[in-house]
Amino acid sequence: MDIANLIQTVAIYALPVLFAITIHEAAHGYVARYFGDNTAWMLGRVTLNPLKHIDPLGTIAMPLLLYFATSGAFLFGYAKPVPVNFGNLRNPKRDMVWVALAGPASNFVQAILWALALVLMAWLGVQERFFIQMAQAGALVNLVMWAFNLFPLPPLDGGRILVGLLPWKQAQWVSRIEPWGFFIVMGLVIAGVVGTYWLRPLMAIGYAVLNTLTMPLISLLR
Repeated sequence: MDIANLIQTVAIYALPVLFAITIHEAAHGYVARYFGDNTAWMLGRVTLNPLKHIDPLGTIAMPLLLYFATSGAFLFGYAKPVPVNFGNLRNPKRDMVWVALAGPASNFVQAILWALALVLMAWLGVQERFFIQMAQAGALVNLVMWAFNLFPLPPLDGGRILVGLLPWKQAQWVSRIEPWGFFIVMGLVIAGVVGTYWLRPLMAIGYAVLNTLTMPLISLLR
């Protein structure tokens, strides 16, 4: 394993990843508070301090271990989930959709901002590869988090959204999957199902949207 390459990769991805997970988790807590649940707020989790959201195992150890084990071919990690007491929400079944959607939505907004940063750097004539690659990494990381978290299986955000949208009977059936959901998702990831049939199509849509949104700015700056 090329240690120099690892250090360079970590340096490029560190800031985008920290922003991505911090804003994602804080967004969950902020929207939960807006709809009546102060759990995350009282525990200090509605904050842009990344130290409050970093999980030593899921955010640091697991990605590094997978990087070395697969030569960078497969990476996965997670932050400390923001605690939400859905029973405190004013309308639990409806509001849980907005709480769950807040995280992926924050990532998509960040992807747009990183894409706009790329356009502005090109217009300003910035040729420093480090900053260009960081902006590219920012768009990539946030689109991956957006798409992956929307996978419709609890405990991912997409699963919570699905539970909130389904009729009560079907919602209860899906919610029972949650204790085993993480292991099911990991199995589907390793088998290539999530990457092939979920991530790639959504990533393609995400990049198409970014291109569409940045085109007016590109035309204006020419």
